[in-house]
Amino acid sequence: MDPKISDLVSDLTGMMQDMAVDAGMDTEYYRGMPFGNEEDGRSQVVSRDVRDTVQAILPSLMRVFFGSQKIVEFVPNGPEDVAAAEQATDYINYVITRDNPGFEIFYSAFKDALVCKTGIIKFYWDSQVEIQTVDMSGLDDTALAVLNSDPDCEVQVTVAYPGDIDPATGMPGPAMYDVRVIRRWDRGRLKIAAVPPEELLVARSAISLDDSSIVAHRRIMTVSELVAMGYDKDEIEPYANEVDELEDNEERFIRNPQATIDMANRSDVAAKKVLYVEAYVKIDMDGDGIAELRRICTVGQAYEVMRNEPADMIPFAVFCPDPEPHTFFGLSVADQVMDIQLIKSNIQRNMLDSLALAIHPRVGVVEGQVNVDDVLNTEVGGVIRMRAPGMVQPFNLPFVGQQAFPMLDYMDGMKESRTGITKAAAGLAADSLQSSTRAAVAATVSAAQQRIELIARIFAENGMKRLFTGLLKLAVQNQRAERMVRLRGQFVPVDPRSWDANMDVIANIALGGGTEQEKIQVLTTVMAKQEQILQLAGMDNPLVSLAQYRNTLAQILALSGYKDANQFFSDPAQMPPMPPQPPKPSPEEMLAQAQMAAIQADIQKKAAELELRREEMVRKDDLQRDQMEADLMVKIAEMQARYGAQIDVAQIRASMERDREAMRQMQMMQRQQVPQVAGANMAPGAMGGPYG
Repeated sequence: MDPKISDLVSDLTGMMQDMAVDAGMDTEYYRGMPFGNEEDGRSQVVSRDVRDTVQAILPSLMRVFFGSQKIVEFVPNGPEDVAAAEQATDYINYVITRDNPGFEIFYSAFKDALVCKTGIIKFYWDSQVEIQTVDMSGLDDTALAVLNSDPDCEVQVTVAYPGDIDPATGMPGPAMYDVRVIRRWDRGRLKIAAVPPEELLVARSAISLDDSSIVAHRRIMTVSELVAMGYDKDEIEPYANEVDELEDNEERFIRNPQATIDMANRSDVAAKKVLYVEAYVKIDMDGDGIAELRRICTVGQAYEVMRNEPADMIPFAVFCPDPEPHTFFGLSVADQVMDIQLIKSNIQRNMLDSLALAIHPRVGVVEGQVNVDDVLNTEVGGVIRMRAPGMVQPFNLPFVGQQAFPMLDYMDGMKESRTGITKAAAGLAADSLQSSTRAAVAATVSAAQQRIELIARIFAENGMKRLFTGLLKLAVQNQRAERMVRLRGQFVPVDPRSWDANMDVIANIALGGGTEQEKIQVLTTVMAKQEQILQLAGMDNPLVSLAQYRNTLAQILALSGYKDANQFFSDPAQMPPMPPQPPKPSPEEMLAQAQMAAIQADIQKKAAELELRREEMVRKDDLQRDQMEADLMVKIAEMQARYGAQIDVAQIRASMERDREAMRQMQMMQRQQVPQVAGANMAPGAMGGPYG
């Protein structure tokens, strides 16, 4: 490795060792460990103010960042990027919460920030490869060729044998194969991880990650982990040790003392430890006078270079609850409360000592005149043997601890003024709220919420925006295939390759917004106004759209704790577009349609009159034919009676019925031709008539 870079890493290691001492003290206070000034026989109680304050802030922070509202969003650079920005926002949130244990990671990073000044999240692309092995038998040449054509498959022929004998020819069939198929899928995913603060090294003069001349991630890894990352086992093995080379880091030791236990007598090389440094260094490699960002990975205490490649970003996001201007490391919540915890602990110890002396006072004895064992026996009702009366004298001291209670209240008030976390805001001090007005209580609660919201805003502006920006770039650069994921209640294909990797990120945390109940009341009022406008002005009004009304409902559900508004209301943006309404006819077209309707009505009237006359003619013809048939029957009867002639009445009736049926058929044909004639002069598509 370049000597200058090696010296720089060594210098940073020394600086961070000093920082680890301060961070280790913060962790000691958070865990309530002894201060080191304890005395035997005296109270050693430790107040837990640092832990109580951190635990009071964490739930609100986690609710802010893991509620239904998206804390950060991507902003499109142009109208063509609107849909991509919305999908990118949903997808990165999906990656954080579904592909990674996002809640656990952010909880660790936020707690590190509140206790140890700095919480760190590392983001990277994990090139996972899923391998599946399948044994197949009885494959012919065609099937084998299909498997070999798949670039993701590795085909290993285990057995080749001739096919079955053909009965017709007596010759063996085509060759058959038993194979082993090894299929590999690229399952690369975006990953995030919480990094312990003592593992991150930055330049002494750094103000932020981007202006630091070097940012290094120093950690202890096993040989097995490095080989899984792609390193050669033979290259890594010489630097493997059984000893943890970071065991002298005080912060790391206090956090987990068991992690520094030596793994002595381990025969397997894969479990041995290696000091691994992943450094992002600004260095001029091509000699043009401009420093470029390089990713340099080293192993061992001598920082032997294993990789040296260009990099386009530093993959870390840093969270600090109280950043200081013009410096990288700010202050933690623990820094604001540690002195109060020390003072309260000493006060409580003295109070308990006073109480113990009041209950069990010290005694004076005359040497040689008292059984000392009896005096030291604290059993209730125990006998003290004396040679003469008055050989034991108690030193009664009154309990003076009540005088310390005002001081404890004063220290609590000082802690509340520093952190903004009050008992009233947490709903714990009922007596302090009894004589307070509603406005005073609301102001107290709002003040505490504003402190927490300010921390959340700092986290969002500094850490979350950088995290989302880095994850977007990694997705665009590394995801090589379309992926089907469930976003907003629907499965949609996601292909980041078409996204703009330079989209900006905005934070959505609003300060001074009031309580959630107050926000719901405001949104309810807005919803009522939207409903009124939609009812009076219609869906096409210029003030409120159906999508805006749905957004109001979704925000009310979000503040009420329901993350997925799609369970209750569909998103108009995801619904298919409504078919376009037909254009309204012009006045000329309306007049033509009215005239056409009048003509059609007149034609229909005349057709009805013609049909009526035809029906009358048919009925008249039927009546005449019935009369003729009756007269004919009478005449036939007279002729048979007078002359005795036999007349074929059936044939005569059949002839008459045939004529009548012919007449009816002709009338039906004429009736069917009436509509065609009536509508022949109608324009196609005319409105209002039955034949239009």
